[in-house]
Amino acid sequence: MSSPDLTDSEREAVLEVLRTPRLSMGPRLEAFETGVARRVGAKHAIGVSSGTAGLHLAALAAGIGDGDLVITTPFSFVASANVLLYERAVPVFVDVDPQTGNIDPALVEDAVHDLLKSGERRQRRLPRRGAADGALKALLVVDAFGQPADYDRLMKEAKTHSLSVIEDACEAFGAEYNGRPAGMFGDVGVFAFYPNKQMTTGEGGVIVTSRDDWAVKIQSLRNQGRAPGDTWLQHTYLGYNYRLDEMSAALGAAQLERFDELLSRRARVADWYGERIAEIPGVSALPMAPTTTMMSWFVYVVRLDPALQRAEVARRLEADGIPSRPYFTPIHLQPYFVERFGYAEGDFPVAEDLGRRTLALPFSGVMTEEQVDEVCRAVRGAL
Repeated sequence: MSSPDLTDSEREAVLEVLRTPRLSMGPRLEAFETGVARRVGAKHAIGVSSGTAGLHLAALAAGIGDGDLVITTPFSFVASANVLLYERAVPVFVDVDPQTGNIDPALVEDAVHDLLKSGERRQRRLPRRGAADGALKALLVVDAFGQPADYDRLMKEAKTHSLSVIEDACEAFGAEYNGRPAGMFGDVGVFAFYPNKQMTTGEGGVIVTSRDDWAVKIQSLRNQGRAPGDTWLQHTYLGYNYRLDEMSAALGAAQLERFDELLSRRARVADWYGERIAEIPGVSALPMAPTTTMMSWFVYVVRLDPALQRAEVARRLEADGIPSRPYFTPIHLQPYFVERFGYAEGDFPVAEDLGRRTLALPFSGVMTEEQVDEVCRAVRGAL
C-alpha cells in the first residue's frame, strides 16, 4: 500500500547515532524538535513515541478526565477517540462534511449549544448508554487524509464557550489552511510519522503548542512524570514512557531536511492519479476545500458510486495484484464502541456513507507514473 521515501542520508543519520553511547533523550531529539517547531511556527515541539501517545498527552494537558464530554469526529482512525477513553472521558460524535470527510462546523455549533443545555436537547447528543453527566470540555478535531478542517468556524465556537481544542494533525503534517500550517490552530496539535505518512521516523510523533504551561506538563508526562528539577528516580506526576528515541529522531531530522521534496513527490503522484481517475466512470477523487491552500497527501483515497460494491471492487483489484484498503470504518461502528455506548447504523449517516464508499489505493512518493497507470487500469477493469 505504501513505501517510505528514504535515501542514504537518512540511513547514515541513524547509523551515526549507533556509533555514540546516547540512544535516548539526546541531541538528535532536541534537533528534531527544534526543526519541527521552526517548520510550523510553534513555541514548543515535543517528540513522543507515536501520534496516539501525543494525543493522549494532549488530552491530559487539556485536563480531560472522568466523565468529561469531548466533541469529535466518527470518521477517523480509532486512536483519536481511544485516547479520550483512556481518561474515562466520553467522545461525543458529530457527523462530517460529505466532501472532505472532516467534522462539520455547523453541526459542531449545534452540538455545543445542545450540550450546554439540559434536558432532551442535551440528552439527544449523548450516546445511548455509558455517558456520565459530565461537562463539555473540549473539541478534538481531526484533519482527515492530509486536509485541515474548517478552523475559522471551529475556533470561533470554541473561544465563545471556553473550550480547549486539540488538533489531530497526525495525517496532515505540511498542510496549510488559508496559508497557515496545520497543527497550529488549537491549544495543541499532534503530528505522527508512521512509515506511510508524509515523512517518517519509523514510529513516533511530535506535539506542538505555544502554551508554556501545557508544554511543561507534556514534557514531564512523556518522561515517566518527572517534573522540572526532579532527579532520575523522582516522579512528581503519574507519567508514561512516551519518549521518542534518538535513532527515530535522527531519521526524522534527516527527513525534515528534504521535507519539501517529499511533499512535492507525493503531490506529483496524486496529480497522476487525479488525471486518470477523472476519466474512469463510477469513481471520483477526494475534493479539496477552497480553504486548503496546501494539501499534504497522506493516502490516496477514491469514492465509489453508491451502486458499486466496494468489497467486490477490492477483491477484483487483489486478483489483479493491486492492494487496497477501506478508509475508514466509522469509529462509532467499531465493535467496542457499539458495545459500550450503544451506537448503531444510521447514527451518523454521512460518515457511514463515506465509510462504505471510500477506498485507498497504493500511494507513496516513490511510485512511478507507470505504476499509477497499472493501478488505474486495474481500477477501470474492476469497475
